[in-house]
Amino acid sequence: MGAADWIRPSSGRLLVEVKVLPGAAESQTAGLRDGALLVRVAAQPEKGKANAELLDCLAKALGLPKSSIELVSGARSRRKLVSVPAHAEAALRALDPGSLDRGLH
Repeated sequence: MGAADWIRPSSGRLLVEVKVLPGAAESQTAGLRDGALLVRVAAQPEKGKANAELLDCLAKALGLPKSSIELVSGARSRRKLVSVPAHAEAALRALDPGSLDRGLH
């Protein structure tokens, strides 16, 4: 999977490959790593807390309501697939600081 493949269209929405690192000091996006958007979350991976924090962090970073972001797969894995509205593509690409260097904007 190449760097450009971390976002792909699906049924009028975008599927986003996400790699989650739980137990961080604060929740934040951290660019691309291993072909996925890296998101550090403060919550621990217990009882869905890290997944809820991931969706909240992405919603804030993209300026979207949390209800518009869905966890599609990977609920029990660090590697996840998240669905977001198609109109969020520019905001998603802005989360990868290296995309400017690769000419993806």
